[in-house]
Amino acid sequence: MSFRTRRVLISAPFYMVFQFFLMKYIFLLFGGVNDFYLILFSLFIGFVRCVPMFFEARKSTVIGRLLSTVDGVWMWASLMLFIDLVVIYLAGMFVKLPFELICLLLAIVPILGVYNYYKAYKLVVNEKIIELDNLPRDINIVHLSDVHFGSVRHREIIHKISSELKGLEDSCELAIISGDLADGSSIVEEDDFLEFKEVGMPIIFTPGNHDFYPGIENVIAACKKAGIIVLDNESMEFDFLNVFGLTFSFEDREIPKIDESLIKEGFVNIINYHVPYYWEEFSALGFDIQLSGHTHGGQFYPAVNFAWKLFKYNMGLFKNGSGKYLHVTTGVGSMDTPMRWGTDSELVVLKLRKK
Repeated sequence: MSFRTRRVLISAPFYMVFQFFLMKYIFLLFGGVNDFYLILFSLFIGFVRCVPMFFEARKSTVIGRLLSTVDGVWMWASLMLFIDLVVIYLAGMFVKLPFELICLLLAIVPILGVYNYYKAYKLVVNEKIIELDNLPRDINIVHLSDVHFGSVRHREIIHKISSELKGLEDSCELAIISGDLADGSSIVEEDDFLEFKEVGMPIIFTPGNHDFYPGIENVIAACKKAGIIVLDNESMEFDFLNVFGLTFSFEDREIPKIDESLIKEGFVNIINYHVPYYWEEFSALGFDIQLSGHTHGGQFYPAVNFAWKLFKYNMGLFKNGSGKYLHVTTGVGSMDTPMRWGTDSELVVLKLRKK
């Protein structure tokens, strides 16, 4: 049983209790409702949350993906409704809120939901410039991360990314994926990433923690069939770029020795690492650029975005006093819930330029 599956199963009873009291206090604003119906609703929400997970792990189906998407959207809506209720009940301690205002505050959630859903599915291409002293010529690379192929975002997200990458072939020479190509909510089959084979530039991938949940061997097999270069604690040279892929996992895996032997003189040294950790250490070793993801930029406001801001490097391009860079992308897909607010679902063209 994967870490993700255990997390969902352990949290499910607490999630159902939360749903019971959430709906109880919402209905109290309108006179209340029998607790029996709230219990049935809470059990149904638990069913929608847990049952597809077992079927999707064996064979992904339209119904399983639909139920997973419904669960993801409702999970987001529940959080927003909870924030709404806190505001309404706190304000009600001091002033009597008009009934119309309460209805308006609750109606904001579905309105925001449409926008959040749109933002999650709208893939944009952003550009950033990296200036380096040791660059023999200009080169553009595409950086992406956190595709989260699974029940909520299935083959349509692979099609969307591959289409965008094909449109960037004339201006970019290499694409690098910084982990979480899959998310573990569904099985990964050998043909799932085949559309990447049509992209006319090399694609490098280094696993992140979610890639282990559906079985890392399944993800790697699908990558290799699609022609994706997997750097699992390995390095490769591409022209004057030396790219080292450092795998990140919660599994019990041996971590390779990270030292100066990985740095190649005369090359621009890049470390592809899913999480934005250890940038200072990697820079001190001699890596010119670190490419990371994992944070989703917080994914959506307010609660989740605030929590992810606890990361020192949440999203964007950072440069230190030694002229070394860290780029943390907000990612392409979304974790569990297909909603974004205040962040882009993005591919980033990194323009490496001579300083």
